[in-house]
Amino acid sequence: MATGKIRLNTAISMVIANMIGTGVFTSLGFQLFGVQSGFGIVLLWLLGGIIALCGALSYGELASAMPRSGGEYNYLSNIFHPMLGFVAGWVSVIVGFAAPVALSAIALGKYVNKVYPNVNMVMLASVVVVFMTIIHSFTLKRSAIFQDASTIVKLILMVGIILVAFILGTSQHVSILPMNSDIKEQSWKAIFSSSFAVSLNWIYYSYSGWNAAAYVANDMENPKVNIPKALIFSTLVVTVLYLLINYAFLYTAPISELKGQVEVGYISASHIFGTNGGNIMAILIAITLISSVSSLVFIGPRIAQVMGEDLPQISILAKLNKHSIPVLATVVQSSITLALILTSTFESVLLYAGFTLNLFSFLTVFGLMVMRWNRKDLVSTFKVPLYPIPPLIFLALSAWTLYFTLTEHPRESIYGLLTILAGSVIYFIKKPKQTA
Repeated sequence: MATGKIRLNTAISMVIANMIGTGVFTSLGFQLFGVQSGFGIVLLWLLGGIIALCGALSYGELASAMPRSGGEYNYLSNIFHPMLGFVAGWVSVIVGFAAPVALSAIALGKYVNKVYPNVNMVMLASVVVVFMTIIHSFTLKRSAIFQDASTIVKLILMVGIILVAFILGTSQHVSILPMNSDIKEQSWKAIFSSSFAVSLNWIYYSYSGWNAAAYVANDMENPKVNIPKALIFSTLVVTVLYLLINYAFLYTAPISELKGQVEVGYISASHIFGTNGGNIMAILIAITLISSVSSLVFIGPRIAQVMGEDLPQISILAKLNKHSIPVLATVVQSSITLALILTSTFESVLLYAGFTLNLFSFLTVFGLMVMRWNRKDLVSTFKVPLYPIPPLIFLALSAWTLYFTLTEHPRESIYGLLTILAGSVIYFIKKPKQTA
């Protein structure tokens, strides 16, 4: 870290840590409400990987053309209008990072509570968030070292969980392929149902974080080159891990027991090792979630920092300590996170976050096509291969998911739309200066 910048390996670890969080260890149980075949579940996760990869390719080109921290705030402000960028930044600060930090911390608390019932889940989740806020409020070097180490531990544990499941687990005879005509018909009918589309929203949340490196461009070495590399490589690695670990859960535990449960990893491990082994696995999964909380606490405040640099009324959020760390922005995000931990349920926060983040990712990828069409001044050194196929795939599947989430879960979707409306109102009440 001699240059004082994040290197490619740390950028990759941040993206992986962002992606591998609560979703993969918690959402399978909710997916099984609508899709109850191994084939359908594996296809869900594969589609999620395809969507994430198409998004990563698109964001890679945007990041190469506009290498500044802020993610959607930066891209939408430049391509469309500062108002849309402001609302995207508002959503990122409240939903994009504070909510996932809350979800990761709550899931960590739930897994530990499975082993130690006397542990207060809310208190533990809150303590973890405060600890990570302290860790990332000093120097970039300290943050990078902690993030790299915690992500390496996470990857080792995930690979270990997968290997142990297939070596020691007892097969539940769940096939990832439709084996006869009746099952084929049921599987394909489920895939084209609204339940499948809503389940894809769970998957979308589980893959969220594939765009993480785009938020910290100012802190990266050679962001025009390293951001696309970090996004694409990390997304491919995580897709493979997600397919394997979800099949491992289905392989080792009955669908009837996994359905509707948050702690699917604990249930799977209990079938492999018994109660004591399941307890050990629950603690290991809780440890893997530490890197998720860490990366989200680190990345999110960079959006508020960049917004503060552009908008005089929130310029205080751009204030840095002597090591160029946005301490106040970090504290503000963690305060929002603590409020969500104390007041919201896991499922409602997940649906609310998934719908809202999906909407702005949709707008950003659409922005790539607009940039190619009428912003010739924005030159990118990285180009999306097979353009326009990847962005069109992303837009089509995201639109499908958004529609069915809105119709099947209107309350959480409306909360997301109200969050967007609140950001729009704030923009016009305290209209910021125009950004370039």
